[in-house]
Formats: sequence, structure tokens, C-alpha cells
Amino acid sequence: MAMSLVNIIRKGKPVVSAVRRRHFHRTVPAAVQVTVRDALNQAMDEELERDERVFLLGEEVAQYDGAYKVSRGLWKKYGDKRIIDTPISEMGFAGIAVGAAMAGLRPICEFMTFNFSMQAIDQVINSAAKTYYMSAGLQPVPIVFRGPNGASAGVAAQHSQCFAAWYAHCPGLKVVSPWNSEDCRGLLKSAIRDDNPVVFLENELMYGVPFEMSDESQSKDFVIPIGKAKIERAGTHVTLVSHSRYVGHCLDAAAVLAKEGVECEVINLRTIRPMDVESIETSVMKTNHLLTVEGGWPQFGVGAEICARIMEGPAFNYLDAPVTRVTGVDIPMPYAKILEDNSVPQVKDIIFSVKKMLNV
Repeated sequence: MAMSLVNIIRKGKPVVSAVRRRHFHRTVPAAVQVTVRDALNQAMDEELERDERVFLLGEEVAQYDGAYKVSRGLWKKYGDKRIIDTPISEMGFAGIAVGAAMAGLRPICEFMTFNFSMQAIDQVINSAAKTYYMSAGLQPVPIVFRGPNGASAGVAAQHSQCFAAWYAHCPGLKVVSPWNSEDCRGLLKSAIRDDNPVVFLENELMYGVPFEMSDESQSKDFVIPIGKAKIERAGTHVTLVSHSRYVGHCLDAAAVLAKEGVECEVINLRTIRPMDVESIETSVMKTNHLLTVEGGWPQFGVGAEICARIMEGPAFNYLDAPVTRVTGVDIPMPYAKILEDNSVPQVKDIIFSVKKMLNV
């Protein structure tokens, strides 16, 4: 640059104007890192502020800031009438929330874990999911049931179930299962604004995980449409379809396989019901191979439904090998860590299944 300035001076050109015309390298601003917990908190905060009909209730959501601190600061900001601590009675407070939704409010009902939603399943299925149909469209039930779902760490059989397939089985419900911070923020805002009951399945192990978020995804107007999957990584050899925490496992497996010449296309379902079958079919028609990955049990699971839909649709004729499922093991979750690790999908299981499918 010094020599070029000397030449400019010798030629009698103004130095300042020459420097102004020069293009300097500009560093791209670093994307903001936001944890899943904070993304959920921001989404609820913004929707509580946007619509006075929205309120949050559940066990320890107010003064304690939530069992997992997802509702941190909301009670201090919005007070007792909109952030409500409830007794330890899921059937009771889920019923209160459903009744409030029928009366025109937009409740967010938090279960400390979706395993406890079994105490309230009559309210979720018979009261929330079926009322719009049974009233011939006269009575909507705009409610969000949210909380951690699936296996955590060291909490054994009664606190480790995945309820994605359970709730996705029921017409009248929308079932959302986000992976990263962008998913959680955009989908929770959509769920709160939706006029249908939405089951919003989070993952306890993901709450503290930070993800980069763009300026667009941090806008108050940012929403992600329910029912649309996202291609997290493009590929040509095999399609990996997953939801929640196991999308990350698929991306990790894809990175390892790429070093061996196998390019995986990774699809983040985001929504279980309604399922974006079209995106899966389009990918399978390109890759000719399909592997599903989930933390739930194999029988009648999300992967089983995907297999059936592919078999019944146009993508079946494009398959060069049978569809393969990687799932949780068909047993109640053990407590011992080594048994727990072998009861849920690991990255190595995905890699092994892909290689077996492709015969490499």
C-alpha cells in the first residue's frame, strides 16, 4: 500500500481521495450466541408483551424462575396474574389452562417434564385436542403445552420417555420438536399465536447449549411456520431425518462420513404433526437412501410413520435400499450410565447404519 501511495503522490493525485476509493477488508460481524434456554425465554417474553391474553402457568414457573430457569425474570416483569405458580397437580392446572383457552385467553402450560403430562393426558387429548372438531369449529382452544421431553441424564425410566409419537398420534393437536435456538424461538412464537392446541417438546440436555443466531432470527417479528422441515446440511448419498437433540447427532455423523466420501443430507423435522413429508420425499428422490433417527422407542414411532409414508408415496420407487431406523432401545430407561448410553442413539450408531446401508 505504501508504494501505491508514493505513485499517487508522484502523479499529483490527492492522497485522501485515493485512500477513500480504496477497498479495505471488513470482518463479518460475529453472530450472536444464544442458548436454547434464553431463546425460549425471549420468545415467551415477547409474546407476553405483544398480547395481553398470553399467560404462563405451571409448577415453580414464577418465583423460582422455572425448574430449568426457562421463565427467568418473567414473574418480576409481568407479576402474579400472568406468571402463575400452581400446585403439584398436572390434571388440575392443565384443566385450568384448557378452560382459560376456551374462554378466550392464550395460556402457556408448562409441564416440569412431559412424563408428568400423563397425569393430565385426559385434558390434553379429550378436552384440548377434540373440542374444535366436536364444536363444529365454533370453539377453538389456543393453548401451548410445553416442557422437556425425552431422555435426560440419570433420571431413569419414569422421567426419560419421548412423547413425540404419543401426541402426534392424535388428530387435533400440533406437535413441535425443535432442535436449536432458532427453532425454539421461531416455533414457540408460532405456537403461541396458533389457534390450535400445540404440544411443544423441548429437551432438557439442550437448554444450556448455545447456537449462533442471525439478526433476522432475533427480530420480534421472526416466526417459523409450523409444519415445515429444514435441510440443515445438503448431501447426495443418503438422507438422515431426525428431530430435537438427535439432529445434532446426525450432523456430527455427517461430518465424520464426509471425510470418507459419503455426503449425507440432514433434515431437521422441526414439526412432528403435521409432518413435512414432501421435503423428505424430495430428498429421498435425490439420495435414494433414507435413515431416520429418534430417541423414542421403535414400535409405532416417528421413524415408523416416516417409513410408512415413504412406502405409500412416490419416493418409494427411488429407494435403492430399505429404509433404516435408529431409535432408542425397546426397554424402560435404565439408571446406570453405561446402560443409559447404550439405550439411546449415539453418533457411532448412525455412522454404522449409514455404512451398512450403503455397503461401504
